[in-house]
Amino acid sequence: MIVVTGAAGFIGSCLVGKLNELGITHITLVDKFDNSVKEHNLVGKKYKQRVDRSEFIEWLKNNGRDVDFVYHIGARTDTTEFDKSIFDELNLDYSKEVWRWCTHHGIPLVYASSAATYGLGEHGYKDDHSIVERLKPLNPYGDSKNDFDIWVLKQHTQPPFWAGVKFFNVYGPNEYHKGRMASVILHAYRQITKTGEMKLFRSHNPKFDDGEQKRDFIYVKDVLNICYFLMDKRPKNGLYNVGSGRARTFLDLTKNTFSAMKRDRKISFIDTPEDIRDKYQYFTEANMNKLIEVGYEDGFHTLEQGVQDYVQNYLMENRYF
Repeated sequence: MIVVTGAAGFIGSCLVGKLNELGITHITLVDKFDNSVKEHNLVGKKYKQRVDRSEFIEWLKNNGRDVDFVYHIGARTDTTEFDKSIFDELNLDYSKEVWRWCTHHGIPLVYASSAATYGLGEHGYKDDHSIVERLKPLNPYGDSKNDFDIWVLKQHTQPPFWAGVKFFNVYGPNEYHKGRMASVILHAYRQITKTGEMKLFRSHNPKFDDGEQKRDFIYVKDVLNICYFLMDKRPKNGLYNVGSGRARTFLDLTKNTFSAMKRDRKISFIDTPEDIRDKYQYFTEANMNKLIEVGYEDGFHTLEQGVQDYVQNYLMENRYF
């Protein structure tokens, strides 16, 4: 049996769909299951059972012998939330419990870390264990992910295989419920559909022109391929970046969204909200050498390919993955 936490969310539900495509249906879904919008992410998915997030650790004690692999994708991901106690409970302490159980019972584990751990990139964007304790995330969410990475690297007893996957800016179907935290592509599609234009955040950094802020955008289908590769091949244990390896501007992203929608471009700029302005990453770019060196060969969608597929085959068709 495979366990997927965060199974009703964006990446988690897509991962369940990917496993189904591969003929895997003996899956236990773990989530809170209290969001009617997220429920659409699971329509048509095949799985064995659902377990509420609050009951999962206790469930493991009684059913863990049947588990073959754990994808711990579930987390509180709101980068605008500044109550550290929420992240300590849901991202740090909860993840420690999952780790301890997998270690004790010898179950392989892939867990979600984040590119938010890199902060402003003072130490680069390389998934090198030696820099983890020196990283300076910009918000409590990033802190919680980095704190768990630090804790993991200090553990002398470990699952037989483990990987912490540092997700960069993931976009794609099944993120419709994410509100403010959804990808800029989804926001752009909705704004363009409603008003015919897109408003991007103005740059408040003199080193970057408006719209020239750069992020490493990765299509969720590439994320799924990497997640399956890690389960199937089980390379050396460690932290792995999950990005495209190429930073692109928000203007690139928006222009591609207009093109995929076959609409004329109309782009303007607004101030970045003050509550996130001083916590804003102006540049991220994953160093993907480590994953490639351990044998990952599936490649990555270009931004053009990913946006076109997402917009035309999912957003315009109102489809889920």
